Amino acid sequence: MAENNSSEAVLKVKGLSKQYKKGVYASQDVSFEVGRGEIFALIGPNGAGKTTTIRMISTLLKATEGDAIVDGHSILTEPEKVRQYITYLPDEAGAYKTMTGLGYLRFMAQIYTDSKEKAEEYVELGREICELGDRINDKIGTYSRGMARKLLLARAIMSRPSLAILDEPTSGLDIINALEIRRMIKKLAAQGMSFLLSSHNMLEIEYVSDRVGIIAKGHLLETGTPAELKEKYQKQNLEEVFEKVVTSREIS
Repeated sequence: MAENNSSEAVLKVKGLSKQYKKGVYASQDVSFEVGRGEIFALIGPNGAGKTTTIRMISTLLKATEGDAIVDGHSILTEPEKVRQYITYLPDEAGAYKTMTGLGYLRFMAQIYTDSKEKAEEYVELGREICELGDRINDKIGTYSRGMARKLLLARAIMSRPSLAILDEPTSGLDIINALEIRRMIKKLAAQGMSFLLSSHNMLEIEYVSDRVGIIAKGHLLETGTPAELKEKYQKQNLEEVFEKVVTSREIS
Protein backbone atom coordinates (compact mmCIF):
# COMPACT_ATOMS: atom_id res chain seq x y z
CA MET A 1 0.00 0.00 0.00
CA ALA A 2 1.16 3.52 -0.76
CA GLU A 3 1.97 5.73 2.19
CA ASN A 4 0.78 9.28 2.65
CA ASN A 5 1.62 11.35 5.71
CA SER A 6 -0.65 14.30 4.88
CA SER A 7 -2.41 15.82 7.86
CA GLU A 8 -5.55 16.39 5.78
CA ALA A 9 -8.61 14.17 5.93
CA VAL A 10 -7.95 10.72 4.53
CA LEU A 11 -11.43 10.61 2.99
CA LYS A 12 -13.61 13.45 1.71
CA VAL A 13 -17.03 12.42 0.43
CA LYS A 14 -18.80 15.13 -1.57
CA GLY A 15 -22.44 14.82 -2.62
CA LEU A 16 -22.10 11.13 -3.44
CA SER A 17 -25.17 9.57 -5.07
CA LYS A 18 -26.14 6.33 -6.74
CA GLN A 19 -29.28 6.27 -8.90
CA TYR A 20 -30.37 2.90 -10.28
CA LYS A 21 -33.29 4.25 -12.26
CA LYS A 22 -34.83 7.67 -12.74
CA GLY A 23 -35.90 9.08 -9.40
CA VAL A 24 -34.82 6.00 -7.43
CA TYR A 25 -31.67 6.51 -5.36
CA ALA A 26 -29.94 3.91 -3.19
CA SER A 27 -27.75 6.72 -1.83
CA GLN A 28 -28.27 10.44 -2.40
CA ASP A 29 -26.11 13.52 -1.79
CA VAL A 30 -23.98 11.93 0.93
CA SER A 31 -21.13 14.10 2.29
CA PHE A 32 -18.72 13.50 5.19
CA GLU A 33 -15.01 13.31 6.01
CA VAL A 34 -12.80 10.82 7.83
CA GLY A 35 -9.63 12.05 9.50
CA ARG A 36 -6.36 10.18 9.85
CA GLY A 37 -6.58 7.67 12.69
CA GLU A 38 -10.34 8.17 12.96
CA ILE A 39 -13.03 5.49 13.11
CA PHE A 40 -16.12 6.74 11.28
CA ALA A 41 -19.23 4.58 11.07
CA LEU A 42 -22.33 4.73 8.91
CA ILE A 43 -25.25 3.40 10.93
CA GLY A 44 -28.76 2.53 9.88
CA PRO A 45 -31.12 -0.35 9.14
CA ASN A 46 -30.75 -2.81 6.28
CA GLY A 47 -31.41 -1.08 2.97
CA ALA A 48 -30.47 2.36 4.31
CA GLY A 49 -27.74 2.93 1.71
CA LYS A 50 -24.71 2.07 3.85
CA THR A 51 -23.29 -0.67 1.63
CA THR A 52 -24.01 1.24 -1.58
CA THR A 53 -22.11 4.23 -0.24
CA ILE A 54 -19.04 2.27 0.84
CA ARG A 55 -18.99 0.29 -2.42
CA MET A 56 -18.83 3.56 -4.33
CA ILE A 57 -15.97 4.75 -2.12
CA SER A 58 -14.29 1.36 -2.64
CA THR A 59 -14.54 1.90 -6.45
CA LEU A 60 -16.71 -1.21 -6.84
CA LEU A 61 -19.74 0.86 -7.89
CA LYS A 62 -19.60 3.94 -10.07
CA ALA A 63 -21.24 7.00 -8.55
CA THR A 64 -24.05 8.67 -10.46
CA GLU A 65 -23.26 12.06 -8.94
CA GLY A 66 -20.66 13.55 -6.60
CA ASP A 67 -17.19 12.27 -5.79
CA ALA A 68 -15.01 10.94 -2.99
CA ILE A 69 -11.36 11.82 -2.52
CA VAL A 70 -9.04 9.30 -0.86
CA ASP A 71 -5.65 10.73 0.11
CA GLY A 72 -6.02 13.29 -2.67
CA HIS A 73 -7.26 10.90 -5.36
CA SER A 74 -10.72 10.84 -6.94
CA ILE A 75 -12.73 7.63 -7.06
CA LEU A 76 -14.12 8.81 -10.42
CA THR A 77 -10.96 9.83 -12.27
CA GLU A 78 -8.28 7.84 -10.41
CA PRO A 79 -9.91 4.61 -9.19
CA GLU A 80 -6.73 2.56 -9.67
CA LYS A 81 -4.78 5.05 -7.58
CA VAL A 82 -7.46 5.01 -4.88
CA ARG A 83 -7.15 1.22 -4.62
CA GLN A 84 -3.52 1.65 -3.56
CA TYR A 85 -4.65 3.46 -0.41
CA ILE A 86 -7.65 1.39 0.68
CA THR A 87 -8.75 -2.10 1.55
CA TYR A 88 -12.33 -3.29 1.61
CA LEU A 89 -13.77 -6.17 3.61
CA PRO A 90 -17.39 -6.90 2.63
CA ASP A 91 -19.86 -8.56 4.96
CA GLU A 92 -20.06 -11.65 2.77
CA ALA A 93 -16.28 -12.06 2.32
CA GLY A 94 -14.88 -15.58 2.41
CA ALA A 95 -11.50 -17.27 2.18
CA TYR A 96 -10.20 -20.39 0.45
CA LYS A 97 -11.18 -23.19 2.82
CA THR A 98 -8.55 -25.62 1.53
CA MET A 99 -5.74 -23.16 2.32
CA THR A 100 -4.15 -22.84 5.72
CA GLY A 101 -4.53 -19.48 7.42
CA LEU A 102 -0.82 -18.79 6.92
CA GLY A 103 -0.99 -19.86 3.29
CA TYR A 104 -3.91 -17.50 2.72
CA LEU A 105 -2.04 -14.54 4.24
CA ARG A 106 1.00 -15.29 2.08
CA PHE A 107 -1.16 -15.60 -1.03
CA MET A 108 -2.83 -12.25 -0.38
CA ALA A 109 0.45 -10.53 0.53
CA GLN A 110 1.83 -11.47 -2.89
CA ILE A 111 -1.14 -9.72 -4.48
CA TYR A 112 -0.53 -6.54 -2.43
CA THR A 113 3.17 -6.21 -3.30
CA ASP A 114 5.88 -7.48 -5.65
CA SER A 115 8.48 -7.15 -2.91
CA LYS A 116 9.31 -10.43 -1.14
CA GLU A 117 10.52 -8.54 1.93
CA LYS A 118 7.39 -6.39 2.08
CA ALA A 119 5.17 -9.44 1.60
CA GLU A 120 6.79 -11.18 4.57
CA GLU A 121 6.33 -8.02 6.62
CA TYR A 122 2.61 -8.04 5.77
CA VAL A 123 2.31 -11.73 6.66
CA GLU A 124 3.96 -11.25 10.05
CA LEU A 125 1.67 -8.33 10.82
CA GLY A 126 -1.31 -10.41 9.68
CA ARG A 127 -0.32 -13.21 12.06
CA GLU A 128 -0.04 -10.72 14.90
CA ILE A 129 -3.42 -9.16 14.10
CA CYS A 130 -5.46 -12.37 13.80
CA GLU A 131 -3.97 -13.93 16.96
CA LEU A 132 -4.73 -17.47 15.83
CA GLY A 133 -1.59 -18.99 17.36
CA ASP A 134 -0.78 -22.48 16.09
CA ARG A 135 -4.20 -22.65 14.37
CA ILE A 136 -2.75 -20.38 11.68
CA ASN A 137 -1.25 -23.60 10.23
CA ASP A 138 -4.64 -25.34 10.02
CA LYS A 139 -6.95 -25.26 7.02
CA ILE A 140 -9.46 -22.43 7.00
CA GLY A 141 -12.27 -24.94 6.53
CA THR A 142 -11.69 -26.08 10.12
CA TYR A 143 -12.04 -22.54 11.56
CA SER A 144 -15.01 -21.21 13.47
CA ARG A 145 -16.77 -18.18 12.00
CA GLY A 146 -14.99 -15.96 14.50
CA MET A 147 -11.56 -17.33 13.60
CA ALA A 148 -12.24 -16.94 9.88
CA ARG A 149 -13.48 -13.38 10.35
CA LYS A 150 -10.35 -12.44 12.32
CA LEU A 151 -8.21 -13.90 9.53
CA LEU A 152 -10.12 -11.90 6.93
CA LEU A 153 -9.75 -8.73 8.96
CA ALA A 154 -6.01 -9.38 9.25
CA ARG A 155 -5.85 -9.81 5.49
CA ALA A 156 -7.66 -6.52 4.98
CA ILE A 157 -5.37 -4.44 7.17
CA MET A 158 -1.98 -6.19 7.19
CA SER A 159 -0.81 -3.92 4.34
CA ARG A 160 -1.48 -0.88 6.56
CA PRO A 161 -3.83 0.97 4.18
CA SER A 162 -4.59 4.64 4.69
CA LEU A 163 -8.26 3.70 4.87
CA ALA A 164 -9.76 0.33 5.83
CA ILE A 165 -13.38 -0.02 4.75
CA LEU A 166 -15.24 -2.69 6.70
CA ASP A 167 -18.86 -3.67 6.03
CA GLU A 168 -20.47 -5.24 9.12
CA PRO A 169 -17.07 -6.24 10.57
CA THR A 170 -18.48 -8.37 13.41
CA SER A 171 -21.63 -9.68 11.74
CA GLY A 172 -22.67 -13.07 13.10
CA LEU A 173 -19.90 -13.27 15.69
CA ASP A 174 -20.31 -14.17 19.33
CA ILE A 175 -19.68 -11.58 22.03
CA ILE A 176 -16.05 -12.57 22.74
CA ASN A 177 -14.96 -12.60 19.07
CA ALA A 178 -16.82 -9.34 18.40
CA LEU A 179 -15.07 -7.67 21.34
CA GLU A 180 -11.68 -8.86 20.12
CA ILE A 181 -12.26 -7.39 16.66
CA ARG A 182 -13.50 -4.08 18.07
CA ARG A 183 -10.42 -3.81 20.27
CA MET A 184 -8.22 -4.63 17.29
CA ILE A 185 -9.80 -1.84 15.24
CA LYS A 186 -9.36 0.69 18.05
CA LYS A 187 -5.71 -0.32 18.52
CA LEU A 188 -4.92 0.11 14.82
CA ALA A 189 -6.71 3.47 14.71
CA ALA A 190 -4.57 4.61 17.63
CA GLN A 191 -1.56 3.78 15.45
CA GLY A 192 -2.86 6.06 12.68
CA MET A 193 -5.00 3.85 10.44
CA SER A 194 -8.37 5.29 9.42
CA PHE A 195 -11.54 3.20 9.33
CA LEU A 196 -14.88 3.54 7.59
CA LEU A 197 -17.32 1.07 9.08
CA SER A 198 -20.83 0.16 8.04
CA SER A 199 -23.19 -1.46 10.52
CA HIS A 200 -26.78 -1.76 11.64
CA ASN A 201 -25.58 -2.64 15.15
CA MET A 202 -25.71 0.82 16.69
CA LEU A 203 -24.76 -0.20 20.21
CA GLU A 204 -21.59 -1.82 18.89
CA ILE A 205 -20.74 1.25 16.85
CA GLU A 206 -21.30 3.48 19.86
CA TYR A 207 -18.46 1.61 21.57
CA VAL A 208 -15.93 1.54 18.74
CA SER A 209 -16.46 4.75 16.72
CA ASP A 210 -15.07 8.26 17.07
CA ARG A 211 -17.86 9.69 14.92
CA VAL A 212 -20.95 8.31 13.27
CA GLY A 213 -23.21 9.17 10.39
CA ILE A 214 -26.88 8.27 10.61
CA ILE A 215 -28.22 7.14 7.25
CA ALA A 216 -31.75 6.15 6.23
CA LYS A 217 -33.41 5.73 2.84
CA GLY A 218 -30.15 6.78 1.17
CA HIS A 219 -29.88 10.11 3.00
CA LEU A 220 -27.18 11.00 5.52
CA LEU A 221 -29.27 12.73 8.17
CA GLU A 222 -26.82 13.51 10.94
CA THR A 223 -23.14 13.22 11.89
CA GLY A 224 -21.27 13.66 15.16
CA THR A 225 -19.63 11.82 18.02
CA PRO A 226 -21.87 9.39 19.90
CA ALA A 227 -21.71 11.69 22.94
CA GLU A 228 -22.64 14.77 20.89
CA LEU A 229 -25.62 13.06 19.29
CA LYS A 230 -26.92 11.65 22.57
CA GLU A 231 -26.63 15.09 24.15
CA LYS A 232 -28.27 16.84 21.20
CA TYR A 233 -31.28 14.54 21.14
CA GLN A 234 -31.35 13.84 24.89
CA LYS A 235 -31.20 10.08 24.44
CA GLN A 236 -29.44 7.26 26.27
CA ASN A 237 -28.00 5.43 23.26
CA LEU A 238 -27.55 5.61 19.48
CA GLU A 239 -30.55 3.39 18.78
CA GLU A 240 -32.79 5.95 20.46
CA VAL A 241 -30.96 8.79 18.69
CA PHE A 242 -31.51 7.06 15.35
CA GLU A 243 -35.22 6.59 16.04
CA LYS A 244 -35.54 10.29 16.95
CA VAL A 245 -33.59 11.52 13.92
CA VAL A 246 -35.49 9.39 11.42
CA THR A 247 -38.96 10.04 12.79
CA SER A 248 -38.39 13.79 13.17
CA ARG A 249 -37.30 14.43 9.58
CA GLU A 250 -39.17 14.33 6.34
CA ILE A 251 -37.36 12.21 3.76
CA SER A 252 -38.58 12.68 0.24
